[in-house]
Amino acid sequence: MGLLTGPVVPAGSMAGLTQPELAGDRVLLRPWRDDDLGTVLAGYADPAIQKWHVKSMDEGEARAWIAHWPARWSAETGVGWAVTRDGATAVGQISLSRLDLSQGGASVSYWMLPEARGAGLAHRALEALAGWVFPTLGLYRLQASHSTANPASCRVAEKAGLRAEGTKRGEGWHVDGWHDMHLHARLAID
Repeated sequence: MGLLTGPVVPAGSMAGLTQPELAGDRVLLRPWRDDDLGTVLAGYADPAIQKWHVKSMDEGEARAWIAHWPARWSAETGVGWAVTRDGATAVGQISLSRLDLSQGGASVSYWMLPEARGAGLAHRALEALAGWVFPTLGLYRLQASHSTANPASCRVAEKAGLRAEGTKRGEGWHVDGWHDMHLHARLAID
């Protein structure tokens, strides 16, 4: 019996592209810009975002965070977008990490500023991203992981078609200690 092989996305497939803007239902994802500094600072100063992402940033760190995305794109290790309602003002973020083109997978994270929460922007951003990673990057699996104590992230993942797969015990460090994490995933064939 021969080995089963899946699609392998060749190195350079992503780096050879220009990072696109991704349009979804009432949401636009665009590459981060220097004038998004206020959004990044506000996001990482927000207690709810700090609770789940365990980080805060000063101005220099926020500028470096914005500036690091093009290098991650070129290295094909990750990519981040500002989430906007109008194509201009950033109200959140969505990004891919643990990107492995040869294995056809990536992890996704997202957050929204307080004034953008509850408007359905996070799941719409995730749907737009999924609509791009599968046909354009050739990914097979997109996964999200969130604390079991964060039902809002659970709803976002499920609304965007990332099915619940299980619970990873003590996998995520948060400000109040180790959390069990829900794992969700969407496959290219879903």
